[in-house]
Amino acid sequence: MTGGELREKTDTELLTILHTFYEELFNLRNAKVSGNLTNPARFRQVRRDIARVKTILNER
Repeated sequence: MTGGELREKTDTELLTILHTFYEELFNLRNAKVSGNLTNPARFRQVRRDIARVKTILNER
């Protein structure tokens, strides 16, 4: 998601999105440990998405 798309969302929607990204990061870590990770670059994308959402929440 881009910053512009996220800025249009409400605070509750952003918190829901943030929770979803944290769940995805948890699942990626589990997949890495079990050896089922298909896209290791997704780690970086999810971490950056989390930072993006947190930055927008802190701006408000």
